[in-house]
Amino acid sequence: MRTVNDMRALTAEVTGEMHRLLAPLGRRIRIMEVCGTHTVAIFRAGLRQILPEEIELVSGPGCPVCVTHDAYIDAAIAYAGQEDVIITTFGDMLKVPGSTSSLAAAQAAGADVRVVYSPLDALAAAAAHPEKKIVFLAVGFETTAPTEAAAVLAAERQGLKNFFLLSAQKLVPPVMRALLDDPTAQVDGFLLPGHVAVVTGTRLFDFLAEDYHVPGVVGGFRPDEILRALRMLVRQVAAGEARIENAYESVVRPDGNPAARAAVERVYEPAETAWRGLGVIPASGLRMRAEYAAYDFAAVRPLGAIDVPDGRRGCRCGEVLRGKIVPKDCGLFGRGCVPEHAVGPCMVSVEGTCAAWYKYGAGRFRYGA
Repeated sequence: MRTVNDMRALTAEVTGEMHRLLAPLGRRIRIMEVCGTHTVAIFRAGLRQILPEEIELVSGPGCPVCVTHDAYIDAAIAYAGQEDVIITTFGDMLKVPGSTSSLAAAQAAGADVRVVYSPLDALAAAAAHPEKKIVFLAVGFETTAPTEAAAVLAAERQGLKNFFLLSAQKLVPPVMRALLDDPTAQVDGFLLPGHVAVVTGTRLFDFLAEDYHVPGVVGGFRPDEILRALRMLVRQVAAGEARIENAYESVVRPDGNPAARAAVERVYEPAETAWRGLGVIPASGLRMRAEYAAYDFAAVRPLGAIDVPDGRRGCRCGEVLRGKIVPKDCGLFGRGCVPEHAVGPCMVSVEGTCAAWYKYGAGRFRYGA
């Protein structure tokens, strides 16, 4: 455990080296943190304020709640209104606005919507309520998909016929490709998500260096771990190099977690899916394989197409998720959109970029205007 003096010394050493390396470039570099947990950790530690002027940190589409499309929320609300259905979900999904309502509003109107801490809690609810259809809202990235796959496999072993997922899992590498394929993209390096890499390993990100010549470093979440990862990125950018490095060796391996990956591959297959603000991206989501369609509530009880208008209520969450703007560039930020009355999901989720900017200073920082 580092002491306060240790952290001060490390911060001075790292920021001094960064300034020396980047000053000759004559420009500011943009580093994108992909993970919402990194976004919050960076704000909480005040790292933006202490980094050299030459570094701009921008947040990417790493908040699973934030990138979940309105059509999925609308579907969940529709299912919640059915008498034989119990919706189970993580708490941060309750207030996420759909096109016209939210799960919290449906719950207040009498729908049976329950907050759980794991899909295994939903599995227990299925065993306790055989007369009901228990639907778990499976929203997340590679980090949560193994647990959701494990819940399906457990339901199969237990012979539970009333447990289902409503799937909206997303995959990180395809959306990073989509970001970099945008000719206006301005990203000099990626702080890669440590939690995702625990499952996937580091090799899955090699395409960044090989196909786009953009460096990436997998980082942990303590301030010293983030600083170490940023220093490794700056060294690469300053030298004109591009490779994938691991600054989170204590838990991340090149091949990730084989058991977790095997569970996911057994239950799911890649599929195109819609991302809020980024459109439909090929092979960027997970759908349940045909062998497990009996646990896919959208397949068991299809609703049909849900038409959701674009550009609702002036929210610019999509641009925030692409790193095109920072939250304070949105006219609703801190005015019509605050955590208590959020217009967009980036202000709802604890990992949302807008929520982090609002909580830790309302965007009062030196760059991003």
